[in-house]
Amino acid sequence: MGCAPSIHISDSRVVYHSSKESEECNSPHQTNTTMSQQQQGNPVPGLFIKSSNTSTYKVRTNSSKKDKRENSQSMEAETQTSRSSSTKSSTSTSPDAPVTDVQFGPMRLHQDQLQVLLVFAKEDNQSNGFCWACEKAGFRCNIARTPESALECFLDKHHDIIIIDHRHSRYFDAEALCRSIRTTKPSENTVIIGVVRRHADREESSILPLISAGFTRRYVENSNIMACYNELIQLEFGEVRAQFKLRACNSLFTALEKSQEAIEITSEDHVIQYVNPAFETVMGYQIGELIGKELTEVPINEKKADFLDTINSCIKIGKEWQGMYYAKKKNGDSIQQNVKILPVIGQGGKIRHYVSISRLCNDNNKAEKTCERVQAESQTDIQTSRHKDRRKGSLDVRSTTSRGSDGSSQRRHSSMARIHSMTIEAPITKVINIINAAQESSPMPVAEALDRVLEILRTTELYSPQLGTKDEDPHTSDLVGGLMTDGLRRLSGNEYILSAKQTHQVAGSLISPISLNDIPPRITQAMENEEHWDFDIFELEAATHKRPLVYLGLKIFARFGICEFLNCSESTLRSWLQVIEANYHSSNSYHNSTHSADVLHATAYFLSKERVKQTLDPIDEVAALIAATVHDVDHPGRTNSFLCNAGSELAILYNDTAVLESHHAALAFQLTTRDDKCNIFKNMERNEYRTLRQAIIDMVLATEMTKHFEHVNKFVNSINKPLAALEENGNNGDGESIKTVLMSPENRILIKRMLIKCADISNPCRPIEQCIEWAGRISEEYFAQTDEEKRQGLPVVMPVFDRNTCSIPKSQISFIDYFITDMFDAWDAFADLPNLMQHLDNNFKYWKGLDERKLRSLRPPPE
Repeated sequence: MGCAPSIHISDSRVVYHSSKESEECNSPHQTNTTMSQQQQGNPVPGLFIKSSNTSTYKVRTNSSKKDKRENSQSMEAETQTSRSSSTKSSTSTSPDAPVTDVQFGPMRLHQDQLQVLLVFAKEDNQSNGFCWACEKAGFRCNIARTPESALECFLDKHHDIIIIDHRHSRYFDAEALCRSIRTTKPSENTVIIGVVRRHADREESSILPLISAGFTRRYVENSNIMACYNELIQLEFGEVRAQFKLRACNSLFTALEKSQEAIEITSEDHVIQYVNPAFETVMGYQIGELIGKELTEVPINEKKADFLDTINSCIKIGKEWQGMYYAKKKNGDSIQQNVKILPVIGQGGKIRHYVSISRLCNDNNKAEKTCERVQAESQTDIQTSRHKDRRKGSLDVRSTTSRGSDGSSQRRHSSMARIHSMTIEAPITKVINIINAAQESSPMPVAEALDRVLEILRTTELYSPQLGTKDEDPHTSDLVGGLMTDGLRRLSGNEYILSAKQTHQVAGSLISPISLNDIPPRITQAMENEEHWDFDIFELEAATHKRPLVYLGLKIFARFGICEFLNCSESTLRSWLQVIEANYHSSNSYHNSTHSADVLHATAYFLSKERVKQTLDPIDEVAALIAATVHDVDHPGRTNSFLCNAGSELAILYNDTAVLESHHAALAFQLTTRDDKCNIFKNMERNEYRTLRQAIIDMVLATEMTKHFEHVNKFVNSINKPLAALEENGNNGDGESIKTVLMSPENRILIKRMLIKCADISNPCRPIEQCIEWAGRISEEYFAQTDEEKRQGLPVVMPVFDRNTCSIPKSQISFIDYFITDMFDAWDAFADLPNLMQHLDNNFKYWKGLDERKLRSLRPPPE
């Protein structure tokens, strides 16, 4: 009698899958099992009725005679049965069933009852042998007759072992089935066995086709039950156990991936094999960028060789090493870390891997002690904090910014708790607290991104872009080094002493100044178009015999009514201008009074722009014109870096910080107030003078290039973007909203800083001939500095500015790209300066053209 389409479970717990209605229900115990037989009490634990060619089955359990008398109550269930129940049911037949706990290093793993899938198109002695072997070993077994039902069953049950009949190609392609199974994710840790024919009279065939198809190994047909049983036991304690341990590794790697500590695993030859995300974040690398590379970064120490020998002598004999050392990040920065290096013993009793666990060092020993005290006082709190970062309400930037940097959240919670009660809170603290609060309810990717934000906020150089360390343009690097740093801090025996003790020119030692009405015609003619941007300062320099500042200052100050505002006479102003100009060094090729007059002209031009006039008060205009006049007074023709490296008296006086800018501002007020004849401030009311003095000093200090990007970015974020937002929202005509942005005291300071900065380095925006002249002058000054550095044995701050090798076009291109373009884009958006931007574009193309022709000079050779 044919069996209805069904899947049958014998009392040996073997499950039979069939996709054809006409197939017999084969079982090693019974061949024709029907519903009527079951109702008569045959010992069948359950009957699976297949409703279609899918893996959805209804199970009807008949576990006792009492249940049968209750009309075999139905329920939905899976074919899963516990290993313990299986063991109990088969104790008599499987006395040597293996234990289910597996020791994997320090981990104790619990292994569920193994599941085996047999794929045989027809029942034969071999399939029955494996069925009986599964029963003896206590394994759950399923049988599939077709590739489709086999794949369907595997995807439902995720078997540990699959045994495929490879003997009869006429029924199905065993290798194709294996490939299909291997394409699924659950098969990653599945052992697949191919049953092959025994050919006694034929040469042994290669196993490579089976391996290529995805089989783990082959089994030469042998239907003996003990042979099948032994094969299964070998698989359980061999390949299956190994795959079971590999599955457990996924949990270990998950722990490593989420660890807050930076972890690195290298081979015995120090080739990097794994780093976790915390390591990549701390060291500044992208995902996967380090894998497979040799470990070339080594600790930096005064006794490096001895230090490394100490580490190697320890770890090479199998002992762990722990200590502090400096590692180098991708961008070249050095960071101090607390590192533990552990050797891992592998095959042959040899060291096969090294595991490095790193934490960023905390420079605050007090915080460390506080942490230890907190650990003793509140153990419960600590245990809780291991599972959840307490970012909210934290003020400790160091501990909030990196999950791998001493980052125990109990320190943030306890050692800083008393600070939260303080009423004084810095803006940056508010920002950090807002970010910490946001992290509390953020998903992990967002929280990690905010961690990187906090890491950035840790630095004081918030606005300075970081140059790459590879393939960087040397001209750009040298300009940044020369203009944006305070030197290499390496003092030399040959100290460069700036003339701090020299006698500066004062009013009594100067020739009596001329009157504005007595200016010679040639000079008057040279200043006719001084209100226009194309005004030629070099023509005025020639007409005044290198004294343009006095004449241009008199005219511009008169146009802006400076004497009236200061309540001083024209003669006092003339004396002051002449004192200031006398203290500019005419021997400097660039930083002389002509540069001061050029910056004064640019400042006056910017002050005449409509939006600037609407924003600034008269006192702001006075401060801007005076600051432009004095901003480089007594400049030695050398950069701050040079003075710091040379150990000059000025560098010592101003602690290597904004040395020249501090000197310019201080000397300007000294020269002004030491003699009533040139003291333009003598008649001012005290409070107004203090306000004016503060504004002048702030603008002069703003010309220091180390703060360049800070000033530009603050201007863009506080002024450009809000104004653009108002325009986009259709509030272009809303005068009150615009006035609110422009007239706040903080924003007016930013505008004045931006104004004098743009005036100070506006040379690339001048007409082409003036741009070329200024480029030649600044290059000559840098050449002279390099020459002197070499003579005195000082560090060469800008090596590319060697007069024998320097490409002036390249230096100008780098300067425009790095410093000028973004700043003047922002200033043009505010003040509307299309003529300047056109000059900038023309000049950049000019320098680019020279560079493309491989020319290093200011001008192309004459044809």
